[in-house]
Amino acid sequence: MTRKWNADALLELIRGFQPACILAAAADLDVFTILRDSPATAAVAAARVGAAPHAMAVLLDALAALGLLTKQGDCFTVPADVAEWLTEDSPTNILPGIRHQANCLRRWAQLARVVQMGRPAERASSVRGEQGDCESFIGAMNNFSETVAPLVVSRLMPLRVERLLDIGGASGTWTIAFLLAVPDATAVLFDLPEVVPLARERLTRAGLVDRVTLVAGDYNIDPMPGGADLAWLSAIAHQNSRRQNRLLYTKIYAALAPLGTLVIRDVVMDVSRTEPRAGALFAVNMLTATEGGGAFTFDEFREDLESAGFSDVQLLHRDEGMNSLIRARKL
Repeated sequence: MTRKWNADALLELIRGFQPACILAAAADLDVFTILRDSPATAAVAAARVGAAPHAMAVLLDALAALGLLTKQGDCFTVPADVAEWLTEDSPTNILPGIRHQANCLRRWAQLARVVQMGRPAERASSVRGEQGDCESFIGAMNNFSETVAPLVVSRLMPLRVERLLDIGGASGTWTIAFLLAVPDATAVLFDLPEVVPLARERLTRAGLVDRVTLVAGDYNIDPMPGGADLAWLSAIAHQNSRRQNRLLYTKIYAALAPLGTLVIRDVVMDVSRTEPRAGALFAVNMLTATEGGGAFTFDEFREDLESAGFSDVQLLHRDEGMNSLIRARKL
């Protein structure tokens, strides 16, 4: 059913950026962590993070108005349920995901210019700097995937794999899920040099680092590690144009062992490109962030995989978000 819009609904929609920006600033400044164990006034909080006291007071009041902080007199504290998700040393914290979305927000604010010029948004580091933004992105990928990974991998079972190639494997979220599901398997995690230490750290904590070979490289430039019977390409294809994906699929095909399999996890659009709704919005995210990335239909995936030599291309699972699964075989 088509929604009937009115002025109030449209103004409410456009004002949606305001709470998002308040939360983004608090996450970038790590406000929740500094207030959790030691409640403080705005002036004290500002001194802890090196901020302007009057500006910090406005931010903290707004956070309290949103229910993300509690204010008593001039002192601010962090509610327990907020601390669980938004403080650095909480094992369930989603700060990387929040900070990554803040970086996305800064690009989305340039959307009209992006559409006008046909180029991605200008990039600018957050207050956390380039390295901090890289760590936020990698951590965000874990935030978004860690809880769903076991279910997604279970959709591929029974899975016969001796050696997994996790392409652009980030900090190892999916490698861990596969190795837990298939106890006899080993893995190669292939990602950029600055990412590999983050993967080693998480794999070590999981007690699985001895089953993983960590290889630093750029999948668009460097040779792909060979010998795997299963290649996993998770949330990578949408970053590329179709031409870039055809080149990438060709490299994966060459690297796979005979009779090997490629599984792609990504957004899959219907032919209208308006469903799923989350996919249509995600295509905008790729428009602001990449030269040629987007959200593709299954027919486009199949055409590009077959052009690289793959056969028996199947849509194993269709999802409203990022967890659709496509399988292709090297026959």
